[in-house]
Amino acid sequence: MEGEDRISSLPLDVIVSILSNLEVKDAIRTSVLSRSWRHFWTYLPSLRIGRFIDDDDADFSEIEPVASSWIEGVHHVVSSLRGPLLHFALSQYFSSASGQSALLKSLLDLLLHKGCIETLQLKSRFDRVFIKLPSFHSLKQLELYRCYLVLPVDFQGFHCLSSLTLCTVQISNDDLHLLIHTSNKLTTFKGGFFVPLGVQPVSIKLNSPSLNYLEHIIDSSNEKVEVVSAPYLEQAKIGNGALINFENSASSNLGLVTSTAATVSSLYLDFCVLESLSFAALPLNSTFPRVRQLNLVLDIGTMDKTVYDTFIWLLRSMLCLEELNVELNDYYDINEVDILMRELLLKKHNGLSCLDQTLKRVRIGTENLDSVLTGITLVKFFLLNARVLELMKVSYWTDSKVKPSMIEKELQKAKVSSSKAKVVIIPSERTM
Repeated sequence: MEGEDRISSLPLDVIVSILSNLEVKDAIRTSVLSRSWRHFWTYLPSLRIGRFIDDDDADFSEIEPVASSWIEGVHHVVSSLRGPLLHFALSQYFSSASGQSALLKSLLDLLLHKGCIETLQLKSRFDRVFIKLPSFHSLKQLELYRCYLVLPVDFQGFHCLSSLTLCTVQISNDDLHLLIHTSNKLTTFKGGFFVPLGVQPVSIKLNSPSLNYLEHIIDSSNEKVEVVSAPYLEQAKIGNGALINFENSASSNLGLVTSTAATVSSLYLDFCVLESLSFAALPLNSTFPRVRQLNLVLDIGTMDKTVYDTFIWLLRSMLCLEELNVELNDYYDINEVDILMRELLLKKHNGLSCLDQTLKRVRIGTENLDSVLTGITLVKFFLLNARVLELMKVSYWTDSKVKPSMIEKELQKAKVSSSKAKVVIIPSERTM
């Protein structure tokens, strides 16, 4: 029949599922369609409110923090919900100087009153706002960005929490340890902290019986970070923030890297970690017996002899390495360091068990023309030394004025140790 409203006759859960695919403001606007639609949006189980688009190109000097009335509007939306609220994400330009921390506390108390929050994401994009986090009993995933986090005196832990992300968060050591060690079901931990001048740096000893994935940013805010016990830890991603002095963080980096050695099967290290490790007394007998995949970001332009030695130390320590992915940073100039690296990398190495027995797949990712040429030297290193190599991938950005023929010509005279080695050249589009 013409004009028949079939959507309104659908079951409530189906209508709510349809509304869940809309922006929150659009879902609320459906309340004006008819009397029957007035309250459908109040059964939404998930709210994602605010700005979630990256602001890499934004001029933050011209950004105004959101008005406090906006937060009050969010409070009204949450208080209007009739059904259980399971997922809540809020991202906005909050200000610490306009009483917005108190409004956010009131909002968090309201969410606690709902009693069924499973995932919570709060992201401040302007100032570092004060957040006093209640004990959400059903919380499974928590993500906090740019805030000063304080736990209540009677905090009992998040006993259902499986994933914790703290990004540029200021928190005391006592509260951090309480938060981590009362989360007995934690499988994923991503940490990155902010410590003002004069405040004690963060010190973490991870003792997590269920931890599977660790992602940590180490910089001057970290004093000591290590994994004391995490028998199920399989993946670790370790990077550096804005370091002024690599040497001051060397022990933190080395402690975290080596304390993951017993269990991890996949390890990611950025170039700043390798540079800082070069200042430490590397444990020559340390091994990573379970690592099957190693991901490295290398800055060839600053890869001096000590960084090269660290690179070789890693290969020597990876007894069962099967796959290696190397991403080369932008590099525009061939200098004395580059020439030295080419001389060192084109030499035959002995006693590296992964190169002799297990390493089968290598990918070298490059960007501009000069880094491609330097990357080819790295390709030649593995073709020369990896005796069981099966696949070598060389990827480069299509807008870098590189042609496959250039790479093929450079590799024509490469010495190859493995009879099964296959070289594949892959152009790729720039994603950023």
